Amino acid sequence: MITLTLYSRPDCHLCEIMSRDLEPLVQGRAQVTIVDISENDELERRYGQRIPVLAAGADELSCYRLDVARVERFLTSAAMYE
Repeated sequence: MITLTLYSRPDCHLCEIMSRDLEPLVQGRAQVTIVDISENDELERRYGQRIPVLAAGADELSCYRLDVARVERFLTSAAMYE
């Protein structure tokens, strides 16, 4: 199964919105791991105020707002190689 990572932090309104909007898009197609950047100094330096960030490995698919079209293209493309 495809794994996506959602970098976020507690009490982040945009993070909550992205997580909510992402759920129906990936349902049955990908697993989403939510990572709290506030617990990791390196991630805090990398993402800081840019959260939420949705990534597939090193590729950032969305930042701040969910880019539905880009995530859809990624999921469709990745499914062909599974």
